[in-house]
Amino acid sequence: MKGLVAPVLGAVGFIALWWFATLVELADPVLLPSPAETFRDTLAAFRTGPLGHDLTRTILRTVQAFLIATAIGVPLGIALGAKESVYRSVEFVVDFFRSTPASALFPLFLILFGVGEGTKIAVAAFGAALVILFNAAYGVMNARRTRVLAARVMGAGEARILWDVLLWEALPQILVGMRAGISLALVIVVVAEMFIGSSDGLGQRVIVAQSLFESGLMYGVIFLAGALGYVLNLAFLLMEKRFVHWSGR
Repeated sequence: MKGLVAPVLGAVGFIALWWFATLVELADPVLLPSPAETFRDTLAAFRTGPLGHDLTRTILRTVQAFLIATAIGVPLGIALGAKESVYRSVEFVVDFFRSTPASALFPLFLILFGVGEGTKIAVAAFGAALVILFNAAYGVMNARRTRVLAARVMGAGEARILWDVLLWEALPQILVGMRAGISLALVIVVVAEMFIGSSDGLGQRVIVAQSLFESGLMYGVIFLAGALGYVLNLAFLLMEKRFVHWSGR
């Protein structure tokens, strides 16, 4: 419970600052509604509008993209990390696309997959997979040499060393990569919903609310997307503490 105090205080402080800004009318009330108005409009969209459906669609797309990215990034990263010379030969390609904004790749994925669900999921999976692959590869390459040498001295083969030493040594950084990957997948999915033909999702709802001057709902959906990202990140942090308790020792 102590760990929740600081985040709750931060959220309360942010809302208080927002409320003060609307109270002294730092901006036009049409452009910056009060927290109460935003909450009321968002709750109404949940009760009578499509916001619940939009949230579900965004979560499903993010999870699908993340699972594809994990299925590709983890084994490929481990394989490349186990052979450092091979990883160095593809490092430029990985870093190049990892540094390229996903939105710049939308035209390419639209050509490959067309306008539809496949494009949104594929571009999010591509961006997340590179982050996961990078962390998995470096997790294996940065495994403690003394433990690898000790395993070799005891007669372990390469496959045994990979499974019993390198994988467990790399697991903390693999989970860090997966945590970053799911956050990135959410960001790309929301952006894709905004700019690639979509009829639902949080990104599409932000665009619709903005075009109809429904400022309260627009801010509410933005904060909903942020809260979703925070919850996903928190879930991975708890999983790291639970399953990789040896990290850093």
